[in-house]
Amino acid sequence: MAHHATGMRRTLLQEDRLDLAFVRIKIERLRRGEGGSHQHSGRNRGQDHQLGEVHKLKLLLQQIIITHLVPSLLCKPFPLAYTENLGQVKTGNPSGEHRMSAVLSGAEFKKQLREGTPKLGIFVNSHSPTVAEQLAHSGYDWLLVDTQHGPMSYETLSAMLAGVASGGAKSLVRVGGYADRPGIQQALDMGADGVLVPYINTADEARQAVSCTRYPTTGTRSVYFPQRSMNKAGLLGYAGNANANIITALQVETADCIKNMDEIAAIPGVDMLFLGQNDLCMSMGLFEKYEFPHMYTSPELGAATDKLIAAAKKNNVILGIFLFGTSRVGEFLDKGFSLIGVGNDLHHVLTQTGAYVNDVEKVSKEKGKPWARRATALF
Repeated sequence: MAHHATGMRRTLLQEDRLDLAFVRIKIERLRRGEGGSHQHSGRNRGQDHQLGEVHKLKLLLQQIIITHLVPSLLCKPFPLAYTENLGQVKTGNPSGEHRMSAVLSGAEFKKQLREGTPKLGIFVNSHSPTVAEQLAHSGYDWLLVDTQHGPMSYETLSAMLAGVASGGAKSLVRVGGYADRPGIQQALDMGADGVLVPYINTADEARQAVSCTRYPTTGTRSVYFPQRSMNKAGLLGYAGNANANIITALQVETADCIKNMDEIAAIPGVDMLFLGQNDLCMSMGLFEKYEFPHMYTSPELGAATDKLIAAAKKNNVILGIFLFGTSRVGEFLDKGFSLIGVGNDLHHVLTQTGAYVNDVEKVSKEKGKPWARRATALF
């Protein structure tokens, strides 16, 4: 970080050396009363000339700021908010080995997913910046902050995204839908690496969602400065690469979406199609037709999934999925899904808590001091 900041200062000095040197010389001459050759022809004339020189210097300083300093700040990383190589940052882990992987650009992250490199993640529903931060440091490649089902304000979302960024994980935000333009705008301005847009039914809805995530001329996203998303590369550096780096994922979770899948998958700017099995089963009436959990292995869901996979492969679109647990991860990797979600933070809490309770219940019986869990709606 220190080297990067020094390099930036050196660049600015090199660009402005002649202009700044000229300003310093002129200021020193004015301080000594050596404003120019006309000052000796009369006291008032010399004072007027000095005032004119001061005005010229002010104009020159403004020109230096506009010509060099402002573009440098806008187009180059901010030295106090940017680490050039995050791979050099060290952190701890249970093995005792210190490491932290280099942070990929959004474009490189998507490239690896398209090549089939698995990326493991988790949904965060607990509206807790602390939980989001710690999960980001646990080794997940990405975290999705769920504003669709998670009760959180924009202020909470902002703090959660900052926590995710601190751990080097990619951040996605599930917004309210394709018509949630403010939610998409806010999430991206706060620094989210992408959005997951739920409940897409038609190609027109998909186009609207994509448009909200792209700057003109390929989209309608509004630009504003300063924002956290621009802290690393500046306004022009961020905006010039955002369309390539932002991850635009559409959630496939209705029967209508499956029906229109070929057209939806072919829309430019659709980076990922994310299978939402629960709502898709609900939309197709499979919860009523099959006992839980047999709807997930039903032939109807299998056929819908196959159509999704074929459309994604034809258009080089990434496939993502949300699973509860890891038992079917291998199955979906074989099918071509590369972005894999394994539950949410609350599910993890319930699962681990349930395991603790089961262990204590078993041990207490073995010791002749039986303890039984308190009955709840979940257990």
